[in-house]
Amino acid sequence: MNVYADFFYLLLGMIAFLVAATLLGEGLRKVFSGEGAKSFVEAYAARVTSWWGMVVLLAIAFAFGQGGVIVLFAFISFAALREFLTLTAKTRADHWSLLISFFVILPLQYFLIYIDWYGLYSILIPVYAYLLLPIASAVRGEPERFLRRVAETQWALMITVFAASHIPALLSLDIEGFEGRQILLIAWLVIVIQGADVLQYVWSRMFGRHPVAANLSRSKTWEGYAAGTASGMVIGVLLGWLTPFSIWQTALMAGMITLIGFFGSLVMAAIKRDKGVRDWGHLIAGHGGFTDRLDAVVFAAPLFFHVVRFFWTAS
Repeated sequence: MNVYADFFYLLLGMIAFLVAATLLGEGLRKVFSGEGAKSFVEAYAARVTSWWGMVVLLAIAFAFGQGGVIVLFAFISFAALREFLTLTAKTRADHWSLLISFFVILPLQYFLIYIDWYGLYSILIPVYAYLLLPIASAVRGEPERFLRRVAETQWALMITVFAASHIPALLSLDIEGFEGRQILLIAWLVIVIQGADVLQYVWSRMFGRHPVAANLSRSKTWEGYAAGTASGMVIGVLLGWLTPFSIWQTALMAGMITLIGFFGSLVMAAIKRDKGVRDWGHLIAGHGGFTDRLDAVVFAAPLFFHVVRFFWTAS
């Protein structure tokens, strides 16, 4: 079976699942009327809505091949970087560093992904941008909150551009016997993490008793994390035909990415609390922006990329 047929069947399955999930959400709205239950149902419905958006965007990007996928994630990085930097401390002295971030570093990172220059895109942001941005701000001669301003911009680039760019970078991996099918790895990564994220939220609300960090989020519990990781492993194995992994390898990889994804979302929640906001943006009314929806995927992507590159390619 070729990659187009695999993706077509995956797309049909996802649409059927989302139709069922949407109908379930509508049914839950009619059954539950209490305030607590109502907030749970609305949060569930918002997650399903975000899934519809992701499926549509991935399908469109897939139709345009590697270039389409890279452009899609470059756009997502641009929107997420804007969301992140909107909440950070900035002065007029930072205008040059912001322009460089948006219009030099971001497009250059994705161009390097496109031409598969691993030696440079793997260090462009953590080395060269890390050194360049403080210089761009320092020459303007504004010392007030300098370290905080620079560090927040560097963090924003690392999360929303560097880490996120490792998702389309999966397309460049030369995996023996898996040639031309790398885009299925992207679908597998996103579906496993996002599916586990939804179930982690459900399990935490149903059975959670011990918050991981009560001051950050009471919806993230140890019980939910454990059940969510197990759920992610099940989802990963069921979709194992999208990967070059054996069954036990698929289970381990799914467990790894869901676990790091969960803790990544906790880190992002800590940043939001520090900034005094509930959401990064307003992509979905009442349920956040691009960064809110992809925080777990973005944290897991670099680890997933490098594990696959190290163990499944000849590089």
